[in-house]
Amino acid sequence: MLFNLTLSYSQEKNYKDLEVLIMIEGDSIATKAINLSEITMYPALTFDTMEDKVRYYTIKRKTLKVYPYAVLASKRLEELNKRLPLIKNRSKKKKYTKIVERFIEKEFSVELKKLTRTEGQILIKLVYRETGETVYKLIKKLRNGFRAFSYNSLAKLFDISIKKEYNPENIPEDAIIEDVLKRAYADKSIKLSLKDK
Repeated sequence: MLFNLTLSYSQEKNYKDLEVLIMIEGDSIATKAINLSEITMYPALTFDTMEDKVRYYTIKRKTLKVYPYAVLASKRLEELNKRLPLIKNRSKKKKYTKIVERFIEKEFSVELKKLTRTEGQILIKLVYRETGETVYKLIKKLRNGFRAFSYNSLAKLFDISIKKEYNPENIPEDAIIEDVLKRAYADKSIKLSLKDK
């Protein structure tokens, strides 16, 4: 990009009134300012101990791995919530919800089964972050209370709770997750497509 500075003087040549105009190559009108895209800068990461550093980067790796699933879950839920009010019959709503559930299971069950326990718990928190509701409440609302209870009981066998909320202000792990996501958005390194992995 080539800049051409044009100076405009008043008749008295008072340097206080000096006006600088910038001519950008390819533009025909001089301007007083250059429009730049906004960027967000974060301070460099510092850690008190090596253990803190390892913890941060472990959570970062796991968060970036499962985040696309949380975004996808949020999008699918949004689509489902748009379509459900259009279905008048209660039994047809249940049938439609089951069809969507089977489709999602078929599409992602293989990948989700490969997640570690901590990746699963992070995914549950990220679903809360994206939707504003716990996975337990979502299942209860879309299916029924018994199904939500069953899923929660099964999750407890793996030391996971589908009732967990996301709270970066009070939970240190959630604060790390939030920091990871904000930094990833700022440097555009976040991948929202599962195909990009």
